[in-house]
Amino acid sequence: MNAMLRALFLVLFLGALILPSSAPLAQDYPSRPVRIIVPLGAGGPTDLVGRYLAQYLGEHFKQSFFVENRPGAAGIIGTAEAAKSAPDGYTLLVVASPHINLELLNHNRPYQLMRDFVAVAPAFSYDAVMAVHPSVPATNLKEFIALAKSQPGKLTYASSGPGSNKHLGGELFKLMSGTDLLHVAYKGSTGARNDLMGGHVHMMFDEVPSSGPNVLAGQLRALGVTGAKRSPVLPNVPTVSEAGLPGYEHTGWSGIMVPAGTPRPIVDLLNAEIRKMVAKPEVKANWEKQGAETMSMTPAEFDAYLREELVKWGKVVKDANIKLQ
Repeated sequence: MNAMLRALFLVLFLGALILPSSAPLAQDYPSRPVRIIVPLGAGGPTDLVGRYLAQYLGEHFKQSFFVENRPGAAGIIGTAEAAKSAPDGYTLLVVASPHINLELLNHNRPYQLMRDFVAVAPAFSYDAVMAVHPSVPATNLKEFIALAKSQPGKLTYASSGPGSNKHLGGELFKLMSGTDLLHVAYKGSTGARNDLMGGHVHMMFDEVPSSGPNVLAGQLRALGVTGAKRSPVLPNVPTVSEAGLPGYEHTGWSGIMVPAGTPRPIVDLLNAEIRKMVAKPEVKANWEKQGAETMSMTPAEFDAYLREELVKWGKVVKDANIKLQ
């Protein structure tokens, strides 16, 4: 018994030596520049989020936070680079909703999102608008569904590529509405959007910041927005759910994750600062003008949110039999 007590005491003593070690690390953090990996090219929504966070965090911590764009393989290259980085808080990854799609559809990734990363905090969310070319003889969602059912496989919807948010949003719509729409995949959003405005495809689920101006200019007709509530950019456009497809919701988002093993005090510190940022009225107003909303969650809540997204879209991938070629 004495030997067991001595062993227990030794374990507790060693534990006491180890546990406080991360506290000084968090107090000194960051003591050198921090890179924020954006796994996509410059200029897109994910890149803008990364640069916004870099500026805010740099100003707050009085340290350099710099964006490193690592595009390629739809985001896999940059994400893999972040996954193999030291878990010390000096490499952050801008993660976005397309990461969920990659997790479900690309089985050749050299990482697993929920195994190799830790959720820190979401930052912004953005809804899409279900837009049609003005030549489509449907002025509202119910009319569009009726038109699609009367012409199975005839109406087309565009996406920025197989497995993209726009693709999965269209497939979710098909499943919930019982319609048969033809998917037309493009190599990017710009080509898809241009062909929609040119009348070469009938419909597209596109981000409000991207297609909202075209709707307001009368170049496209909006049948609904995909969030849980109406968009301040398009206040007169109902949600898809209220327009005739109850329960439909498709929201894009972006946030920060770090390599697994990053000290918890650093994760909590970054979470706290990002939540302070998104709570600022001027930040909310600035992003609202662009058709985006701020998001605020604890690391545990963000982790749970990501897992719920995997379940939701995993069902869509399975039911729609979506596969990457």
